[in-house]
Amino acid sequence: MKKAVFPGSFDPVTNGHIDIIRRAATVFDTLVVGVFNNVRKQSFLPVEARVMALQEALTDVKNVQVVSFDGLLTDYMVQNDIKVIVRGLRSVTDYEYEQGQAQIIHQLNPTIDTFFLLTKPECSFVSSSVVREIHHFGGDISTLVPKSVLKAIECFSNK
Repeated sequence: MKKAVFPGSFDPVTNGHIDIIRRAATVFDTLVVGVFNNVRKQSFLPVEARVMALQEALTDVKNVQVVSFDGLLTDYMVQNDIKVIVRGLRSVTDYEYEQGQAQIIHQLNPTIDTFFLLTKPECSFVSSSVVREIHHFGGDISTLVPKSVLKAIECFSNK
């Protein structure tokens, strides 16, 4: 069985993330979407809301599991017998960053490989940070994120 993990903070998940997940799910028997809390950033949505938004957006993709985890990705992968990381690339800048990350992970565990998927051109300009900024200034993000994210934002912005 070919199993992979697509890790990220997904804060919030974008249509670009969903595209990468759907495409990767056609390559692997099981794709685990691993949501983590990025300790370097203040979160926009709680981890639980991000997990729920992803689950709702992917209900039709049967071989995708959405989980949250803490700690090192490599430790999670060893504990769950996962050998491949999926990463989406929007630009050369993403590639340079992800190449470094892949090399660090390989140094930590040489049995782990990274699988890169290029983002579709129509999603290449979309990032979670762009979505957060547009939302912060009252802009319309409805074409950039799944409907489940809009619901999560509405739910958690009232608290």
